[in-house]
Amino acid sequence: MSRIKTFNLPDLGEGLTEGEILAWLVKVGDTIELNQPIVEVETAKAAVEIPAKWAGQVHTIHHPEGTTVEVGAPIIAIDTDPGAGPVETPSTTATSGGDLPTPSAASLAAVEVAPAEGMVEPGLIGGPAPGGRTAVLVGYGPRTTAAKRRPRKGAVPAQAVAAPAPAAPPVVTPVVASAQTGQATPTSGGTTGGVLAKPPVRKLAKDLGVDLGTLTGSGPLGSITREDVQRAASGATTVVAEPIAATTAPSFGADREQHIPVKGVRKLTAENMSRSAFTAPHVTEFLTVDVTRAMKALDRLRGRREWRDVRVSPLLLVAKAVLLAVQRHPMVNSTWAGDEIVVKEYVNLGIAAATERGLIVPNVKDAGRLSLRELADALTDLVQTAKSGRTSPAAMSGGTLTITNVGVFGVDTGTPILPPGESAILAFGAVREMPWVHKGKVKVRQVTTLGLSFDHRIIDGELGSKFLRDIGDFLTDPEAALLAWT
Repeated sequence: MSRIKTFNLPDLGEGLTEGEILAWLVKVGDTIELNQPIVEVETAKAAVEIPAKWAGQVHTIHHPEGTTVEVGAPIIAIDTDPGAGPVETPSTTATSGGDLPTPSAASLAAVEVAPAEGMVEPGLIGGPAPGGRTAVLVGYGPRTTAAKRRPRKGAVPAQAVAAPAPAAPPVVTPVVASAQTGQATPTSGGTTGGVLAKPPVRKLAKDLGVDLGTLTGSGPLGSITREDVQRAASGATTVVAEPIAATTAPSFGADREQHIPVKGVRKLTAENMSRSAFTAPHVTEFLTVDVTRAMKALDRLRGRREWRDVRVSPLLLVAKAVLLAVQRHPMVNSTWAGDEIVVKEYVNLGIAAATERGLIVPNVKDAGRLSLRELADALTDLVQTAKSGRTSPAAMSGGTLTITNVGVFGVDTGTPILPPGESAILAFGAVREMPWVHKGKVKVRQVTTLGLSFDHRIIDGELGSKFLRDIGDFLTDPEAALLAWT
C-alpha cells in the first residue's frame, strides 16, 4: 500500500462544484493527526475547516491560499509513514522545451489518491449522502453546467513543486502571488498565509493594516482573534501594513472605480435570487400592526426569573406567530415540484442574517416542535453562530419558510424574494412609536409593518391574506392568541 496519499477536495455534502482555499492550517513537513483540521475552504455557502483523512506528515500542498479549486481536484498529499525513510523520487527525463519531468510508472503507483465520490462510505467527508443519493442543497439541485475556474490577477499555476533533495523527502512550498509585483513568492510562518485566523479576522486585519504574522494569537490552538487584531491596531504592537490581495476590494484607482470579484456567498445569492425571481411568480402583501401589547409581553417575559439569562427580542414573537399560523395554513409551508406540491409537516424556519461574507439564511430545524424557551435559545445560537462566521452548510440547507428582520436596519418593510424551494418569506419591519387610533382615541402606540411575499402558484390571495392576518392577530395580542390557538 502506498505511503503517500493524496486527498482531493470533497463536495462537503453541498452539491457545489468548487471552493476557494482561504487558509492552510498546516505546512509542508508538519506532523498531523487523524481528523486534525488542515485547511479552511470557502464554498458558495460557508467557510468550513476540512479535517485530515490520514495521520502522518504533510508531503505536498498542491494549491496556495486564494486559489479556487474544483471539487475532486487534489489539494494535499500526506506521507502516512514518515519514519520509513526518504520517499522514492520519480525517475524523470527533462525535455528540451522546459516541460515538467514525466514521472515513472513506479512512482505513479506509489501515490494513492482518495477514492472518488461513490467509493467512500456514506456519511464521511467526500462520500455520498446516506441512501445512495447525491447530497445537494434543498431547492437548489446540483449544477448542470461545467464549473469554471475563476482566473486570478497575477496568479501563477497552482501546482508548485520544489525539487526534492536526493536524500530527503521532497518539500513543496505553497506559492502566492504578490499583489505589488505579480511574482510568485513562497509563504512562510512569518506571513499571514501561515497564521491561524478565521476569515472575518483576516478581513479586519487587512482593513486596519495589521500584519497577522507579527501577532501572537490568544485563541484556541494559538489562533488570532479579533481582540488581538484590535489591540495591535490601537498601538499596543508595531505593525506593518500588508499589500491588499488581488481578490479583496481594492482602493479607488485613478478612474475612481472599485472592482470587487463576485464569488462565494454573494455569487450564489445572486444566482439563486435571479432564478427564484424569474421562476416563481411573486406576490407581496403588507399589514401594519399595533404591537404595543406584544412589546409589553416581552418586558414581562424578561422579568421572569427563568428568562433573565435568555435573549428576548421581538423576533421571538414573530417567529412564534409564523409557526402557529403555519399550523392553521399548512399549504404555506410547501414547495412547488413541477407536477406536484410538496406540503411539509415540519418547519425549518430560516432567519436571514447579514454577515461579513454576505447574506446567509441558516434555519432552526423542526422549529414548530420547540417550546417558546427552546425557540429563544435556538434563535440566539443561530444569530451568534452566524455573526462569528461559524455557520455550517447543514445549518443553511433544508429551509422551508423564512423571516427577514429588516427592522434592525431601521427599515419599515420590503418585498423580499423567495429563497429557492420555499413558498413564503416574511419581512419584519422596525417597531416605531406612531399615532394610532386605539379604543376610539388617537394615542401613541408601538407599530410595525409586515411584508409577506409568496409563490402565487401555490398560495393564492385568500390563503396569503389569511396567513398574514393571523400573524398580525398574534402580534396584536400574543397572550390571548397563545391561549386560543394552543
